[in-house]
Amino acid sequence: MDAEARPSLRDLPSVDQVLRTPAGAHAAARFGRAPATGAIRAALDEVRACVLAGQLAALPSADHVAAAAADALERGARSSLRPVFNLTGTVLHTNLGRALLAEEAVAAATAAMRSAVALEFDLSTGKRGERDDHVRELLIELTGAEDATVVNNNAAAVLLVLNTLGLAKEAIVSRGELIEIGGAFRMPDIMARAGVKLVEVGTTNRTHPRDYAGALTPETGLVLKVHTSNYRIEGFTKEVPGRELAEIAHARGVPLVNDLGSGTLVDLSRIGLTHEPTVREAVTEGADIVTFSGDKLLGGPQTGFIVGKAALIEKINRNPMKRALRVDKIRLAALEATLRLYRDPERLAHKLPTLRLLARTREDIAARAADLAGPVAEILDGAFDVEVVDCASQIGSGALPLETLPSAALAIRSAFEASGGQLNALASALRELPVPIIGRITEGALLLDLRCLEDEAGFIDSLDHIDLAHRAGPS
Repeated sequence: MDAEARPSLRDLPSVDQVLRTPAGAHAAARFGRAPATGAIRAALDEVRACVLAGQLAALPSADHVAAAAADALERGARSSLRPVFNLTGTVLHTNLGRALLAEEAVAAATAAMRSAVALEFDLSTGKRGERDDHVRELLIELTGAEDATVVNNNAAAVLLVLNTLGLAKEAIVSRGELIEIGGAFRMPDIMARAGVKLVEVGTTNRTHPRDYAGALTPETGLVLKVHTSNYRIEGFTKEVPGRELAEIAHARGVPLVNDLGSGTLVDLSRIGLTHEPTVREAVTEGADIVTFSGDKLLGGPQTGFIVGKAALIEKINRNPMKRALRVDKIRLAALEATLRLYRDPERLAHKLPTLRLLARTREDIAARAADLAGPVAEILDGAFDVEVVDCASQIGSGALPLETLPSAALAIRSAFEASGGQLNALASALRELPVPIIGRITEGALLLDLRCLEDEAGFIDSLDHIDLAHRAGPS
């Protein structure tokens, strides 16, 4: 643009003029005068840069500058921890927060946030209490263990147990159970950090009773059994069952620790899934300590449980590390409410979102998909083809790694091109919605697996805000 044809920067509205517009005044009232002023200055700086670059033929009005500043303030005030529609097909998606809490747990956590609570205060005696006592009896009841304690996740539970029972001693583990979970959390590394010397026995695919028995020495602090919940070794394999391993360890006066990883309090075959070892089964088999997660198959908030022999739990609770790993009142309230649901197993799959979503049938999901296909296609305005397809959901978070769940999805394909450009643009647009919609792109289609969709009206309402620029047809 010719320099003489450029608009004059002298005609740019002042910060004060922009603040006096209705939008500017509203921004100042909503966000504060200082943040509003800063946003207006930033908007005006952007206009100046565009003018100097010859990209503007006319200056925006004070109202337009105020609107741009207000929009920037709104975007900046939006929480990055936003609710999303998880249509990835993974029920317990680590990156999307894992388990959804039951309404009872949400209500309990909300109540704990709004007021002071008897967290470490014994109302019957008026003296100091223990925060773990809020869930201790429930855990004992539901697992059959002598005692129980809770920390902030299962990795912390394993770390605390190893450090308490095996510091400066040896811990025996099968080579086939030296797992790595998300975030490069490796069992050998955590054992080293806990001050335990790792003693590997057996081979990757086969470990025998004699391997454990031959490794036991006066320096042995514990025998560790790790449930391989995020992978399976198949074929020519052998592992030592928990009951037999407990007998081997106990014969030498050494405790057996069984890390179940995901962990479950109920037999999942009751809702049509493959049976996973339950915590009660591990306790019954003779494990002295069992560790497991609260936010995976159990369907509660992020927590790690340690249950087992009372004398060992008492020792674990005396470890100074326990204080660094404890949970706060909000999670304890949600956890207690979640555990109480397990007292009513007949209604558990209905009340607990994790089990409810895992138990949904393909027929039910496909019927929902058929109802939504038309409205979704209408909103996408002919730029994309939408059809109902069969797909397979995953449980996620290392639970039942080989099992998939028959499901149904909306498969969205570009109506005009074979490349993935439009699909990537659509996926990006879905992430920018008021409530972002997260699916997965596979085999030339954006799949929206509807297993985890329960709020169809909210889904359509959010989708209806999609940017028209992402609906464009052929160029």
